[in-house]
Amino acid sequence: QLPLVESGGGLVQPGGSLRLSCAASGFTLDYYAIAWFRQAPGKEREGVSYIGSTAGTTNYADSVKGRFTISRDDAKNTVYLQMNSLKPEDTASYYCAACQRDYCSGLWYAGHLYDYWGQGTQVTVSS
Repeated sequence: QLPLVESGGGLVQPGGSLRLSCAASGFTLDYYAIAWFRQAPGKEREGVSYIGSTAGTTNYADSVKGRFTISRDDAKNTVYLQMNSLKPEDTASYYCAACQRDYCSGLWYAGHLYDYWGQGTQVTVSS
């Protein structure tokens, strides 16, 4: 049983949109900061976006600023990544990760600091 489950990936044309979801299983996300990471074949894992436990802090990789929006709905125990104006270079497996008490905020892009991970969801942007 994975603690986090991602969904919402798929095939989309350039310029299109997808919304990824990250749902917690067996625990509440209220006390966790959440980050989205992605990894394409042959490339290093990249921190995409981050949201603090209270949603007061958000961070984005330069490559997605202005196009992606991270949000959370603690009542649904879910974090979202709205992805607009998608480009072929956004093609990757996307993972969400949880870090307790915003401990990862200073190095939000450092995946090894996170406590829980999902299985990933594939996003493919192609004509």
